Amino acid sequence: MEPDGDLNPDADDLPLRANTNHILVRHYVLDLTVHFDRKVISGSVVLFLEPCSGVGTKDTGAGEAAGSIEAGGSQDVDTMEPGAKGLGKNATRMEEMFARERNRAEFQALSGAGSQTVAETETIQSSHLWETTSDGDFTLVLDCCDLDVSKVEEVDVTSVSAMSDLLPEVTPDRLDVSSVNPQAAFIQDLISMPSCQWRQKHKLLLLCSCAPGIQDGNSLHFYRDRWSLQVRKKGVTSPLEFPRALRICYETRPMGASVKWTKDQDNRVCVYTAGSPINNRALFPCQEPPVAMSTWQATVRGPSECVVLMSGEEQTAPIEDVDTCFLIWNYYVTMPMPASTFTLAVGHWRQVTVENPLAVEEGAWDKKDCGKTAKRESEPGEWTQAELVSGLGSSTSKVVKGSPLQTGSGDKTTCSDSALCYSSLEDEGLSVTDYSGMVDDGISCSHGDYPCRFTKRSARSQRVIPHRVFGPVCLLQKAQMVLKLMRRCLAAVHTILGVHPFPRLDILIVPAGFSSLGMASPHIIFLSQSVLYTESPGSGESGLSLCGSRLCHEIAHSWFGLVIGARDWTEEWISEGFATYLEDIIWAQAQQVHSPYKTQQNRSDLKALLRWRRLSDELKNSEEGLQILRPNMENTGQVSESGSSTVKHALNPDKAFMQVHYLKGYFLLRFLASQVGEQQFIDFFRLFVKKYHGQLILSQDFLRMLLITFPDMERKGLTLSAIYADWLDRPGIPKWLYERSAVWSQARLVEEVKAEVVKWILLSQSHQGKGRKRKRIEPKVKYKEVTSEQLVMLLELLLEEEELGAATLSALQRTYYLQNQDAEVRHRWCELVVKHAYTQAYRDVEHFLVHDQAMGRNGPIGTQSGGGDGPVTLKVADYRRR
Repeated sequence: MEPDGDLNPDADDLPLRANTNHILVRHYVLDLTVHFDRKVISGSVVLFLEPCSGVGTKDTGAGEAAGSIEAGGSQDVDTMEPGAKGLGKNATRMEEMFARERNRAEFQALSGAGSQTVAETETIQSSHLWETTSDGDFTLVLDCCDLDVSKVEEVDVTSVSAMSDLLPEVTPDRLDVSSVNPQAAFIQDLISMPSCQWRQKHKLLLLCSCAPGIQDGNSLHFYRDRWSLQVRKKGVTSPLEFPRALRICYETRPMGASVKWTKDQDNRVCVYTAGSPINNRALFPCQEPPVAMSTWQATVRGPSECVVLMSGEEQTAPIEDVDTCFLIWNYYVTMPMPASTFTLAVGHWRQVTVENPLAVEEGAWDKKDCGKTAKRESEPGEWTQAELVSGLGSSTSKVVKGSPLQTGSGDKTTCSDSALCYSSLEDEGLSVTDYSGMVDDGISCSHGDYPCRFTKRSARSQRVIPHRVFGPVCLLQKAQMVLKLMRRCLAAVHTILGVHPFPRLDILIVPAGFSSLGMASPHIIFLSQSVLYTESPGSGESGLSLCGSRLCHEIAHSWFGLVIGARDWTEEWISEGFATYLEDIIWAQAQQVHSPYKTQQNRSDLKALLRWRRLSDELKNSEEGLQILRPNMENTGQVSESGSSTVKHALNPDKAFMQVHYLKGYFLLRFLASQVGEQQFIDFFRLFVKKYHGQLILSQDFLRMLLITFPDMERKGLTLSAIYADWLDRPGIPKWLYERSAVWSQARLVEEVKAEVVKWILLSQSHQGKGRKRKRIEPKVKYKEVTSEQLVMLLELLLEEEELGAATLSALQRTYYLQNQDAEVRHRWCELVVKHAYTQAYRDVEHFLVHDQAMGRNGPIGTQSGGGDGPVTLKVADYRRR
């Protein structure tokens, strides 16, 4: 592939350069060290590669390879069996090799990742001999930017002790590969191991990742331009001949767009992945297209007083590296997912506990916080985390000499409640409404082979998965509300959607500069501090609304956005529209014990009207190209011959303020529910999850299954093409939505708000044109108590008034305790203050701009707003995942 020197740097389309039709990354092993002093992350990533099926020795075009990346590139189980058998015959030898490797003092020193740092101002990097490779040589193209790459090398897996004993036997059907490249055959067998052997597989992948580079004089050459890292091996002309395991040594840059270096609310340094438009390509070289589904392992070294949180399936116990005084954290995933879902956060976080959250002294490392996992006894043939890491060394050739931080007796016990919140299957005060009328208990997975929770009976009965909440010390008291709500929200979503796709969940209260109310990733949710401000006098249960609904939105992404993802990033509505629609249903289910069904329905209509107002305002003030749910239309999901593509409008700065995929997608789903019945529509969601979990989809996958399940829809003229024309491929507002908004505007809760607005308008008029003494005498008006959503509507309607006097605004503030309300309410209050120049409340505006930056900016999956670097627009509230 030619370098993208002619790419317009100001274009609003994001390039996905990876040639995923030729070759795919199946597994990443990251070895990273966090340097707060330099604001960089250094280390290496080892990629385990697999050529796409249908790619010949001479032909590197797409050809038949497109079929191999359908549903995320997962292969059928049948194609994995030969490789699995090859390793199964050597299981005993494998364990013997592991035992020998544990006793080795250290591995051959690897290249010092991060020791060679290119100047940040330099855009182009390449190895010395890049120009000597032939144009006929195959090029591996990875998505990459803002990284300083020091070395790319092929990993010599045969140098690992006893590795030759594990190489697969040469059989007639494998003669073409095994005889020419035994390492390739071994790696193929390794990545094809069946899911029942995932622990062995991950151990062996980690072992291989620590092997030295091949020293055969025919090293790998690389070239890095603005958006990609390109790698060649001289004389290798096809993906089949390309190395299957390679190590990239690199260092991030302080201003790299994939990570955010900042300070938390305690003024302590921290770093987290920013969820920017470019996703993770400035964190590690990777394949960004969603079809490049992979698993990963990561070893992250951070200062001993810090906590490392990451996308990982098990709670990790940090291990002390006595040479560096750093702690080493290990995470892994077994479910193949796009590299864009990888998430990392390192900071002085502390865990929220119900007992006494302020008992943790600021700046002190408390072993209760994260090292609470009791030491697990090894199963036959397994290593513990300490054994695994201590025997394998690191990218800096240092051997870990410490042991896991332990708080238990070392026997096989469960975590205490303060470390990990386990819940029983029966949850107090929660309704068990059955939403599974259309779904039987049987699961027939259509995805590739991985340890799927949907097939496990124990997972099906686990209504509340283990969960923890972290944040800075100063917010631990307020964050208790999150911990208390999690049980209800997790139990509610299980009742509606069924099996939790992930075995555990961490929630992190991120720094104030975070540009969104929340961001969901596998096993971890970033949550803005803005949702913590609740419970003014008299607010009661409604004071929890913003936090509860936001939690439900992010939790819903586990099903729509993560375990089921969009195959084309331009179809964000598949993630955001679904999560916005489901947040109301899940939150209503969580509140059933507190509110009757009729009240919940009225609240749903009120929220629909609020969203309609936001969408209507947005579409009046945006270009038509940004109003379309499927901007690529009939070309959605199509890629070039190599697999590269662009994401339309992804870098358009105006897109950062758009909510169309959230709101218009939400209304499309409400429209479809109105056609088949809300209960039947929710039941259909469970059917859809049952069929498509673990896969990537396009809009037509959902819509076609819906039309097949409910054939009456097509008989009424609601065809696939009609839905495209009215909702997905056209700017503006569909006719149904105009008509429905008139119904919502007459809902009971809305009418109550209108009555209160009249009172405030009359009060304002009574102050106009009066003398000073007369102004002090306010008419006695009894104002009705309103919910937080009603208060948002009330303030929005008052914003439409041309003039409101200072006396009226003062009375408004006193009556509703506006400075103590949740961020949605305070947002509208600040708009009133600014519009009418109410100087007495300018401190409220200043506080809002400093502490609630997430409320004024929004964007699509992955959009970073650069929060904290400038003023925040007082605009519509944010409804985004990442």
